[in-house]
Parts: sequence; C-alpha cells; structure tokens
Amino acid sequence: MKFQSLMNPSAVSRRTFLVASGYGLAGTALGQGAVAAQKTVGKSKAKTTILFFLCGGASHIDMWDLKPKAPIEYRGPFDPIATSAPGMQLCEHLPLLAKQAHHLAVVNSIGATVNTNDHHAGYYYNLTGHVPDQSFIRLGNNRTPFPGDWPFMGSVIASKRKNNAVLPNAITLPHKPSKAPYTRPGQFAARIGVEHDPLYVNGDLAKPTHFQAPSLFLEGDITPGRLSDRYSLLREIDDARRLLDNDLKGKTLHKHQKRAISLLMSSGATKAFDVAQEPAAVRERYGESINGMSLLLARRLAEASVPFITVFWKEDDRKLAKKCASAGGWDTHSNNFNCLKENLMPEFDQCFSALVEDLADRGMLDETLLLVTSEMGRKPKIGDPRSGGIYGAGRDHWTHCLSDVMAGGGIRGGQTYGTSDARAEYPAENPVTPADITKSVYHAMGIHNLEAIDALGRPYNLLDEGSVISKLF
Repeated sequence: MKFQSLMNPSAVSRRTFLVASGYGLAGTALGQGAVAAQKTVGKSKAKTTILFFLCGGASHIDMWDLKPKAPIEYRGPFDPIATSAPGMQLCEHLPLLAKQAHHLAVVNSIGATVNTNDHHAGYYYNLTGHVPDQSFIRLGNNRTPFPGDWPFMGSVIASKRKNNAVLPNAITLPHKPSKAPYTRPGQFAARIGVEHDPLYVNGDLAKPTHFQAPSLFLEGDITPGRLSDRYSLLREIDDARRLLDNDLKGKTLHKHQKRAISLLMSSGATKAFDVAQEPAAVRERYGESINGMSLLLARRLAEASVPFITVFWKEDDRKLAKKCASAGGWDTHSNNFNCLKENLMPEFDQCFSALVEDLADRGMLDETLLLVTSEMGRKPKIGDPRSGGIYGAGRDHWTHCLSDVMAGGGIRGGQTYGTSDARAEYPAENPVTPADITKSVYHAMGIHNLEAIDALGRPYNLLDEGSVISKLF
C-alpha cells in the first residue's frame, strides 16, 4: 500500500513547565558543559535519525543471525527465510520485514561486552558509544545517570544541528527507561548540558494514539487563553526563576523557557504529535499498539525536521512479565521462543516494516537514517538457570555479541555486514563495537566535528573511539 501523510495543545504546569520540560533526572543539575561551535565537514545525507531501541535485550540469534547448523541447545526452533535481498536471511517470524530487506543493512558482528553483562551498562555503551566505567561494577542497578557521563548520541546530534524552528532537536518516546529509581544511564546529554537532553513524550498502553509531554499540561487556573497573555506568562516565569535562584539549573533556565514557550505557542508542534489525524489504513498498517503508534509519530516528527527521534520499546508487563520472566519486553529469561513468536516479533515485524515501507513510499528514506539496536543480545546457549534452566527455555543476558539493523540515510540496503562465530557467541569476521556504530550514525548525519568545551574552557573530543563503517554506505 502507499502511505498518505497528514501533524490539544499540551499545556503547562504553573510552576514546573519551565523547570521540567520533560528532562531526565540526570540533567537537572548539569549545565556545566558547553558544546563547541561546530564546523560540519561535507554534506550530510540524513536529515533525521530514528533510533528504535528494543528494551530488554533482543535475541540476535533468533531474529537476525540464525544458526541452523549449530547444536540444538543453541539454535532454537526458528528457521531462516529468504528475503527481498539476495543472500540475506531473516527469521521466519519477520515475514513483513523480509519484504523490505533490500533497504536494510544487518550488522552481525558487534562486540559490546560490558563489565557487568547487564542492562544499565548495555544501555550506556550502545547509546553513547563509550565503554562503561568501573562505577557500573561498583553500583550495579544503583548506577543511575551521572552529570559527568558521556552524552547520548542523540544529544550530541541535537547540539550540533541548527535548532528546529518549532520542536526540540531531540525527542524521546513513548517512555523514559526504566522505572525510577532505576533510570537507565546513557540516554541524557550529561556533560554537554541539560539543554541538549531530549524532550520526553509519554505514550499510554491503553490509549496508543495519545501522546503527551509530562510537563506540558494545564493545571489549576492556567488556561490556553492565559498562556497567550504574555504578561501573565512572564509572571509565571518570574515565579519559577525566584524558586531556582540558588539552583545550578537556573543557569540554563532561559533555554528551558524558550523551548517550552515555543511548544506551547506553536500550532505546528500540536499537529505533529496528533497521530490520530493519520488515516485509519495507515494506523492499521503500523499496528495500533503503543510501539506502532510511536513509530508513526516518529515518522511525523521526521517530516517536521526533528534531527533525532528515539523510540524506546514500551514494555507490556500486563501480558508478558509472567510469561517471559521479564518486565514485559525483550528480556526473555523464560519462554524465549513463545514470547518471541507469539508477542514480540509479530508486533515488531508489523510496525518496523511499516516504517521502512512508509518512508520509502514518501521518498523520505534517503534522508532518514534508521537504527535498530538493543542493550545486548541473548545468550546463545538455551536455558537461563534463574528461570528453570533448559526446561524454562529462556535465554540469559549476552552483551558479547549482538546485531544492529540500519536503513536509509545513505546506507546501502540489502547487505549483511560481518559475521559471528558458529554459535553466535562472539564476533568473527569484521568485528565492530558500539563506538563504530555511533561514529557511523554521526557520519550519516554529517556530524564530523565532535569537539566540545568543558567547564574550564578546555576542548575535548566527545568520542575518540571507533571509526565509520564505510562499507555500510
């Protein structure tokens, strides 16, 4: 099918709209780092990146890198199928995406080993390109975001691009992983300054077409009419400023103000978030789940020229927590194969294949880079001892090897880059790291100058490690 395009006013809390603006906990007291003036080298192919992050750790060996000749205790029951790209095979439970494989590049040789083999460190490495430091071992699940962390790749791109006329340069939806107090590190601007944090937009499992920025609501006696009254608005700003006089975040308050006011006063911003305007056939093609509607919203935000959009897979613990021994996402400690076959892969196959097809039909794919990644793969040997061993049929954490999928934005489709070993345990040919993936995203977006300035005025590089994977382009 050919897709067709179509973009309540969110409002603001009287005290918090200038303070919160959807920012993460990690960003509230940062503001010390300033991004250096940019000098973009060459022309960018991609104007927007859409990052689709499969929260929990998606099984590379069951989706992208099947090993039908491996011993039965590794390979699992799924078969590979042919795709629209000669020589590329995907899992049999991704039939819709198999028809779009000529647009895809699958990277099967990512060595993303982290020192804890867990979610926090996996998020950090794959979202920033930086190897997690020793604090991840020392603190474990208590290792929440730090002000001095390396910045999220989306925040780096947001800081280097000219400001969008209406919307923030980085938007994350439909949630902020993970539930407090266990907020995942790596998704914030951190040392380059809170003003480059993404705007977080929340989705609702029960109302998948309804999205809202948590700090942009009308409360009490604040009405849309009052927001258009500049004098009233200024009084609210002054009230907020007085509350923050002794707070470090006051240093960047005016930047919060500017973004919040822009969102509130712009009909364009309001329209961009209204996915209910899309024709029913388009919504049905994406699948009217929260993840499907989030990808549809991501396409609308790409049309509105937002440089970086992140969709974190929204976990549904109501259906899958008990079934998969997980939080409801891709962390399939138990019943891995039924959870993938019956729940996770059908939803992913429908919504991601729709996004690829939709962008291609609209002539947007060349200028929109897509990246699918996760914090880890799954352990190739079946049977997590914490959930019934071999009889529980789960796969444990495995950061030592995973697969990423890229498309658009100058990526050459229909290719598989690199290989893992015979059991999908470790990279074999053309091994790469999350730093190489991150550098490749920057390259696609035309970001070549990664210099920033610290609080003492000293220049430093935002990502020394890694190289562009040139064969992908």
